[in-house]
Order: sequence, then C-alpha cells, then structure tokens
Amino acid sequence: MASRRRINYHWQLFLPIALCLCIVFGLIIWYQYKREAEYRAEMLTMQLDLINRRVLKAYNSDQDVRPLNSFLASYFEGSAYEDVRISVYQNDGRLRYSLGTPLPFDTESFTVVDYISTGDDERKVVSDSLGAVYFLATSRSSDGYVEVLSALPFDAEVSDALDVDSMVWLVMMACILMTVFVSYYFTRRLSRSVTLLKDFAYRAATGGHFTGIDKFPKNELGDISREIVTLYRERENAVDQIRRERKVAIHAIEEKARVTRQMSNNINHEIKTPVGIVRGYLESILGDPDMDAETRTRFLERMLSNIDRLTNLLNDVSTMTRLENGTDKIALSKVDMYDLVYQIDYDMGANNLAGEMQFSFDIPLDCYVSGNYGLLNGMICGLIRNASMYSNGTKICLKLISESDRFYMFAFFDNGMGVPEEHIPHLFERFYRVDNGRSRKQGGTGLGLPIVRSTVITLGGTISVHNRSTGGLEFIFSLPKWTGEN
Repeated sequence: MASRRRINYHWQLFLPIALCLCIVFGLIIWYQYKREAEYRAEMLTMQLDLINRRVLKAYNSDQDVRPLNSFLASYFEGSAYEDVRISVYQNDGRLRYSLGTPLPFDTESFTVVDYISTGDDERKVVSDSLGAVYFLATSRSSDGYVEVLSALPFDAEVSDALDVDSMVWLVMMACILMTVFVSYYFTRRLSRSVTLLKDFAYRAATGGHFTGIDKFPKNELGDISREIVTLYRERENAVDQIRRERKVAIHAIEEKARVTRQMSNNINHEIKTPVGIVRGYLESILGDPDMDAETRTRFLERMLSNIDRLTNLLNDVSTMTRLENGTDKIALSKVDMYDLVYQIDYDMGANNLAGEMQFSFDIPLDCYVSGNYGLLNGMICGLIRNASMYSNGTKICLKLISESDRFYMFAFFDNGMGVPEEHIPHLFERFYRVDNGRSRKQGGTGLGLPIVRSTVITLGGTISVHNRSTGGLEFIFSLPKWTGEN
C-alpha cells in the first residue's frame, strides 16, 4: 500500500496556528457582534424608557401630557422613532392620552415573537392581533395609578438600526485574513531552517554539496542550524584529513616494506659475494694440502679482505637500521663542528682516510650544532672516504657557506671527475653504484652515501648533491644550530 503523503513542516506549523487564530478571532467577532447588537437594542430600549419616564414625570407633576406628546411627535419626525406609539392608561383600563394608534391595555393580548438581549435584561418583541410586530416597553407610576406603554413598530428602518453595520464585518474579515497572512509569513520564516536542514541532510546523505548556509535566518534556530552544518563540515574535513593521512601512512608503510624487502635482497646479494669468495678460497686450501706457502698466503689475504668487506657491510647495515628505526633514541647534544673536523683532519695522518688526496676545511670557531658527535663524525668520514675512493681528484674541502637564525649551511666538495648526470638522482639510494665492478673492487658497501643522507635528515637537516661547474662533486647540507632549547 502506498504510504501517505507527508505534510511538510511549514504546513504542520502553519495550519494549527492559523486554525487557533481563526477560532480565537471567530469568538472575538461573535462576542463583538453580540455586544454590538445588545448595544443597539439597549439604545433603542433606553429611548423608549426615556419616553416613558418623561410621561410619568409629567403625570407626577400634574402636567398635561398632550404638549409632551406633540413635542415627541415633532422631535422624532424623520427618524427611526417617527412611528412610535405611546399610550397612557389608568389602572382601570381607561385611556388617558395617546400618541398614534392606542396600544391595547391588556399586554397579555400581545404575542411574544422574540426576545432581544440588552445586556442585563431582555426586551420583548411582540405582535398584536393584526400581526403587527412591535418593540415594546412598559412603565408604571409609583402610585400604581397610571401605566405607560410605548411601542416602536419593528419595520425595516428599526431592523436596520438594530443590525450591525456591514463595514464591521468587512473590517473583521480583513483582520482575519491579515492574521492568517502574518502567521503564514512567520511560520514560513520559522520553518525555513528546518527546510534548509532537510535539504542539507539529503545532500549529505547523497554526497551532494550544500551551499545554503548563508540562507539560514538570523535567529536562534538559524544559529543552531548554521552550527550543525559547520560541525558537519568540520567533521567531514577531519574525516577527509584522516583518510588522506591514512592513505599517506599506508603508502609510507608499503614503501618502507618495499625498501626493506629491497634492502634485504641487496644485503643478501652483498653478503653472498664475500661469503662465496671466502668459501671458494677455503675449499681450495683444504682441497690442496700440498699448496705452496706463497699461494696459501695470497688466498688467506684475499679471504681477510672479503671478511673485512663483510664486516664493513654489517656495520653499515647496523648504522642504517639505527638511523631509520631509532630516531627518537638518538641523544642530541652540543657539537663543536670546528673541533670535530679538526680532529678528523688530525687523525688522517694515522688512518690514511683521504688516501692520496689533500683535505682542507674552513669552519669558524664556536660553530656549534645540535647533533650527535658519533653520527656527525661518521658522516664526515663517509664523505671523505667516498671522495678518496671514487673521485680521482687531488683535493677535498669542507667549509661553512652560510647561516640563518636556525641552521648552518655547509659545502663538501672535491676536484675530481664528478658523476654522470643520470646517476645524480640515485646517489643516495641503498646499494646503488655508479660502477659496480670498481666499487666492489675497492671495498665499497653501497651504503656510504645513504648513511650520510639518513644522518643529516635524522639530525633535522637537509642534503643535496650536484656536479660542480669546475669539476668534481659537491654536497650541500644543513645542520640545526645549537640554541640551548634543542
């Protein structure tokens, strides 16, 4: 069965209010009409009672009533009271005076056809034996000797005098229509917020975009509606932000898993090479007990070289793992870069870190950075080692090139042959080699520059690399200043 058509909120609000207002105004109109009719009847009755009192006053003063009757006849001429009839009877039924056709003394001969309320009393509308209808008023003198009867024929002129003016009805109907219109207008304004909220709810449910927030009225209901829409939008923005962050986090996790798998595969490959070489030399030595001493010594030296290579690889892997997974566990302290580089330069005579190349530095005294002494020492040594092994240059230099409120900017460069441009974007990738054979032959692990980059980023800096126009490779890196708040 089809569901009933639901009346919208505006009509649900307007119809009861309009009905109540119409009922209230109807009662007011009915009461006002009743009061107006009573007032008009009372004015008519008061006029007849006034005539009776004037007649009784003349009687009590022993005055002749005839001049009064003549005055009343001339006074009411041309008015609604022109046909008024006045009869004065003695208590024995004898007629003393009369204006117009005498009225019957016996009022019981009249037939009551209606009662007209005049406020606190009711007046009779009677008819005589001939069917004439009158508005009747009777009064008796204080001594009971005289009774005055005054009657006004209930003709069209008197009926018009009793009826309420039609203009009153028009004014009342206009007031009702105005009230209904005003109630319609204000209930529409009150329901506008609900209508807009309904539209908003529908668009929110169907994924549409709601643009009517400025259409809400400037009242409490409109304020509440705007708050609801604003809260919903903030919630949607928060959900969208969470979705984006979740997507980024998932991508980061997937990327980290991919890098981990790639690194595991590369480590597996890098480990297999020296292990395979060592195994081959061991098998050769064990398989030939009569091998001469010189050959055995050469094999053992090569085994030691590959074991050193394997050790360096494991140390570099350990350093990379520490940098990537233990960032929050790395202790930061105040590091004097001049003192650190000076010590590295001083130790080169013993460890031959730069090989045949000449190392120089230009760093001012009291150049303090926020970092870890061991990591920074390893990073600088890694850059020097990389230049000495692959640059084919004669000079290496490290210097401070600029500073800001928060960072020092350093440049590390050599005067070697540089790197082909297609390899520049990949230099910081794990196990990436420009020349695989040459790199392995010189004992490189493929993790030197990735460790340098991870160190700088872990300490809060940045690093980039490019070929120098005058030849050689240049690394530009920044390190945060030590401020005491680090």
